[in-house]
Amino acid sequence: MEFLKVALAHLLAVASPGPDFAMVLRQSLTHGHRTAVWTAIGVGSAICLHVTYSLLGIGVLLANSPLAFTVLKFAAAGYLAWVGIHDLRAKPRQAPSGAAAGAGPVPPRTPSARAAWMSGFAVNALNPKAGLFFVALFAAVISPKTPKLIQAGYGVWVSLATMAWFCLVAYVFTRDRVRRAFLSHGHWIDRALGAVFLLLAASLAFASLR
Repeated sequence: MEFLKVALAHLLAVASPGPDFAMVLRQSLTHGHRTAVWTAIGVGSAICLHVTYSLLGIGVLLANSPLAFTVLKFAAAGYLAWVGIHDLRAKPRQAPSGAAAGAGPVPPRTPSARAAWMSGFAVNALNPKAGLFFVALFAAVISPKTPKLIQAGYGVWVSLATMAWFCLVAYVFTRDRVRRAFLSHGHWIDRALGAVFLLLAASLAFASLR
């Protein structure tokens, strides 16, 4: 019964659009399936970080420390703003010089698997809302009497389920028809996603000032 509560709470949280979804969507449309999947794995890997400090009780200390929480929020806001500004500066993709007439636009250079993983890991690890979710989950849903090994098992499940969800998102948004349409008008979608990242950054920064 406890596991079902954990699974349901996680399902509702992971399905809500946020920085993780925006990052995987961006990677899917811009760089394709491989990069998006590595980003999804990075997001899921960061879940293990939140689970670890929640199991150790450090998450409660962070949640009750205004200074530490504010620093974390501004770090997350800064990272999201950096991504947003980069996307807002996106330019139309041009066919390479010497290419045949009518050749399609060229996708941007694909990042390495490590860089893609780091993008996913950073956006989730720095998200204070994700941290608060796991602190609340371990405090309100999971009984203190539940063995730590089983609690860790819950964390592994949540991590793997997160990876699976965002791999599904990557699969949907890397279909050939979707990507072809994106590469034709990709700079506008890049800029739109850039604005989304900046709005997410602003919401975190202003929340820190309350």
